[in-house]
Amino acid sequence: MTFKNFLPKDNALSVRWTFKPLSSVNKYKMQWGVFALLVLVFGIFAAGSPRVFLSWAIYEAFLNTVPFVGIMGLGLTFVLISKEIDLSFPSAMAFAGYIFATIFKLSGSALLGLLIALGSGIIIGALNGLMITKVGIPSIVVTLGMQFLLRGAVQVLAGGLSISLPFADHPLRTVLVGRLLAGIPMHAVWFALLSVVLMVILFHHRFGNHVLFVGDNENAARMMGINTSKVKVLVFILMGCLAAFAGVIENARMLRWWPLMGEGYLLPTMAGVFIGGTSMFGGEGTIFGTVVGAFIVGSLEAGIVAAGLSGFWTRLFEGLLILLAVTFYAMVRKRA
Repeated sequence: MTFKNFLPKDNALSVRWTFKPLSSVNKYKMQWGVFALLVLVFGIFAAGSPRVFLSWAIYEAFLNTVPFVGIMGLGLTFVLISKEIDLSFPSAMAFAGYIFATIFKLSGSALLGLLIALGSGIIIGALNGLMITKVGIPSIVVTLGMQFLLRGAVQVLAGGLSISLPFADHPLRTVLVGRLLAGIPMHAVWFALLSVVLMVILFHHRFGNHVLFVGDNENAARMMGINTSKVKVLVFILMGCLAAFAGVIENARMLRWWPLMGEGYLLPTMAGVFIGGTSMFGGEGTIFGTVVGAFIVGSLEAGIVAAGLSGFWTRLFEGLLILLAVTFYAMVRKRA
């Protein structure tokens, strides 16, 4: 998508500047390329393990596990498009999960626990954004510190102990992680709905345009009157809220909160977003690509195990995919 048509033609300052994101045609080519990669990956897995990958059971399992990576990947997509990074979302997931479990146990109200947990994610995101924009600390430093702070906080507050939840027959659990026809998990439905909403916001709403502007050239966006600090704070708030929501639905699915919740999600989430075509250089990204990337990453371990390899190979392939994706998109951007 190109944004040069948004520039004023008779600007008194005569600003000579053109946005550099790829054209709409190239963006669609990128999305088709990511989808082709998904088909290729599943085709290889199906050829190597037809008994596993030609059965609905494995795809039902993916729908049960991929949404957690995908939901947080949606927020990370906005963060990376704005040319920032967030390393704190796995700990934010655990912290919000602890808040939900504690409030639910104390008050007996799951809805109140959900609202306060989402509020905690919003506060975490706002703190990240304010320290980055107002204090001027790089996002990688802020979010790395926040990651350790939140992880330490839940360890201290919980005393290293898990919290069981009497939530099995609660109506809210059915809404969050129940099953639809054909056994489709409700959290997969939530993932799909959030993907559609955020896709519309990113490409058909002023806030999405501002995020793309800021990520492509922050100084030029500021000259055009965009409040770049506000945009970045809102992006981190979105990331914190989605991480908190992922923590709540993980609690609902497992009927338990545990201190190590969220650990192991950082690398798969980042891999899914990078594979999906979101640029680490800012200004470019797709929600569709993030959804497809999440399913590619989510299928790796099953495919590796089905091929007869150890599950320890999963992290190796995820790291390799990140390096290949980042290198490929950097080369495409350089040529563009």
